Amino acid sequence: MACKNQPEPVPPPCSVNPDGGGSPGARALLSDAAFNGVMHAVLDNNPGMQPSMAGRIVTEALKFVHAASLFPTVRIAPTREVDEGWHALILHTHLYATLCGRLGRAVHHYPERPDASRHGPNVLTRTMALIEQAGHTPDADLWTGPKKSNVTVTAKCSHTPMPGGCGPINPGGCASLPDPGE
Repeated sequence: MACKNQPEPVPPPCSVNPDGGGSPGARALLSDAAFNGVMHAVLDNNPGMQPSMAGRIVTEALKFVHAASLFPTVRIAPTREVDEGWHALILHTHLYATLCGRLGRAVHHYPERPDASRHGPNVLTRTMALIEQAGHTPDADLWTGPKKSNVTVTAKCSHTPMPGGCGPINPGGCASLPDPGE
């Protein structure tokens, strides 16, 4: 029988780094309620996916957005799996705008149809390196690239990492509309 004075067990707070490091992980960028809302958007779009996988996907999307906000002129791109989490974040428009505001800049999404020939061989290596520079450890299973995907997701867009293309944060300004705040 439980003692009335003992608190109910609670899950670890979102500020705990799942990688075991001393700093808060990307998971700490969202409250538990916000994270769960985004995770359920991934689950809704991917019937049969395990909640733990959806959580990993959202966490990687947070790492990606954080890195993109810190390195806005470097051409980086998510995998389709990570893009699925990014889409779910973007669907929560107020949450996403608030997140980007806290990170210091908007991280815009410029989708393209998948085309492996446009996928630069070094873009994922560069993206993962910048995620590490942002203080996170990439989940290697979700950063395998277009030909080695370990997870099936519904995301059908890709991003052009090669010069002259529109990368995920639009460093060259192509195919963009003026910012209404400018």
